[in-house]
Amino acid sequence: MSEPVAPVLPVRRRGPLAVGAVVLLAAVLLGLTLGPAGLDPSKVLRSMVGLSGGLDATGQTILFEIRLPRVVLGALVGASLALAGAAYQGVFRNPLADPYLLGVAAGAGLGATLALAGGLPRIWIAPLAFVGGLAAVGVTYLLGRSVGGRTTTSLILAGVAVSAFATAAQTFLLQRRVEVLREVYSWILGRLTTVGWGEVVGVAPYALVAGAVVIGSGRLLDVLRLGDEEAASLGVRVDRVRLAVVAAATLATGAAVSVSGLIGFVGIIVPHTIRLVFGWSYRVIVPLSALFGAGFLVFADLMARTLISPAELPIGVVTAFLGAPFFVLVLRTMGRSP
Repeated sequence: MSEPVAPVLPVRRRGPLAVGAVVLLAAVLLGLTLGPAGLDPSKVLRSMVGLSGGLDATGQTILFEIRLPRVVLGALVGASLALAGAAYQGVFRNPLADPYLLGVAAGAGLGATLALAGGLPRIWIAPLAFVGGLAAVGVTYLLGRSVGGRTTTSLILAGVAVSAFATAAQTFLLQRRVEVLREVYSWILGRLTTVGWGEVVGVAPYALVAGAVVIGSGRLLDVLRLGDEEAASLGVRVDRVRLAVVAAATLATGAAVSVSGLIGFVGIIVPHTIRLVFGWSYRVIVPLSALFGAGFLVFADLMARTLISPAELPIGVVTAFLGAPFFVLVLRTMGRSP
């Protein structure tokens, strides 16, 4: 499914951005107040801004040491995955591309499995997953350039090959170390667990840098919709733009996956929904993907920790339940379109 080609026209962003900000703020407030220990919304807001009449000592501990780090982490991961999905969709001119297209998920999974199967401390899981994801995309890019020139098709096929190899290596390791299967499986299903603010500090720099690059490339992504030859004739250095956007999106995805595991559908659901509602310009899609992606994952995490409380669902299961009906809707829409 390819994107329709349309002229690059001026777009209005203030209204949609305000809607996205309201959705994110509502999701954050719900995430902070709802849970096994319910917190009064007004007291939460007072405590957040330092006014009197806020939460007691126990409530403040729950808010600032448990829920707020988790909500912020969920927002960063959701924004990173949705932003990366929008970037990949723009680069590959396919509205159903996702941030795992070039093998970052398989590489990160292999890195996490190496840490667990090697008996390393759990603190090594995130760094090895991050390195594994970046390495897989790097190999994909080099392989695609070496065998297929500069086409996006060669990159996608190279990503399939690298993903298959990384998955095979991961399966081999799991067969050799069956005792870590449960831990690896739990990581693959996705989870947002925080111990203080360490994970947030680890992800935030990559998310901010990648977000600045991708959002700053919105107009160029609009031009790329016209095709490589047309974009080049307008003065766009297509290869450099594609490399910069893919690198930024991969950086954000690798950082997000390293701390949250493999959370599916966010990078497809959010950008594609924004496209259907607010139009096809990436100057709107990219920033809105960050806002709505953050709100969506905070809400999904809220469902994961409250639906079967005191137990907790893997957040990847929640996003999959939400994603499956979405694809049914997309298929019905595609079937009705000319």
